[in-house]
Amino acid sequence: MTSDNSQPPIGWRYCGSQCKLWRERAGVTRDALAKEANYEYETVKSMELGRRKPSQRLLEIADDMCGAKGMLLAAVPFLKPEPFPSYSQNFMQYEAEAVVLNSYEPMLVPGLLQTEETARALIGGSWPHLDDETVEERVSARMDRKELLDIQNKLLNFVVNEAALRIVLADRGTHKRQLLELLEQGRRRNVAIQVLRQRGPQAALNGPFVLLQMPDHENLTYEEGQSYGVLSGDAAKVTAVSQRYAMILRAALSTEDSAEFIRKLAEEL
Repeated sequence: MTSDNSQPPIGWRYCGSQCKLWRERAGVTRDALAKEANYEYETVKSMELGRRKPSQRLLEIADDMCGAKGMLLAAVPFLKPEPFPSYSQNFMQYEAEAVVLNSYEPMLVPGLLQTEETARALIGGSWPHLDDETVEERVSARMDRKELLDIQNKLLNFVVNEAALRIVLADRGTHKRQLLELLEQGRRRNVAIQVLRQRGPQAALNGPFVLLQMPDHENLTYEEGQSYGVLSGDAAKVTAVSQRYAMILRAALSTEDSAEFIRKLAEEL
């Protein structure tokens, strides 16, 4: 139950390999295809290897040059951007099914609590830069995830480090609206938001994590870095992360004090 960022999307890889097969069968060199499509040789190579999404223009030119009669163009609808990074897709499935979610974030507002403005600033500002289509798809998917907050028998508990509440990602107005969104979501009966002041325990410095309790009582943990995500049901690992969460929770402000702290931060903007 471990996922990482070892492979580009399978659609890219399959479409690229088909383009290469058709090109070689037709006796068309990669250099000739690149010249006709007005791309660099290395760009076409990356597309054929699936490291880069094959563009519609490349497929149109390749389809015509290789006599594919629409076979390559048929791949275009299947190259729609993935709504989530490949390494997090398994987690998203389990997150939707979980009956209890416990989350700790040291530097960012949790995705389920982000406004569209915040999500766009984070996703649009990622590096390497994502194309506009991918940004829009991922922002939309993140907003759709917020529907999980509406499931009243699903308990969602968030501990957010003070640092995440002070970092202004875009501008002061955007940041203030994000803080007000936290206050609004925290009023839900099934949602608890607590703030960990910067004097928290050492365990709070080890990065973000999520603990999930599934309907069958299985417990999972998910930890994510800049380019990887690990979902695990290993009992020892779940126990260690649960203990870390308990230490963090013990040091966090109550939900009432947290709301007051967030309110004061918003008033200062």
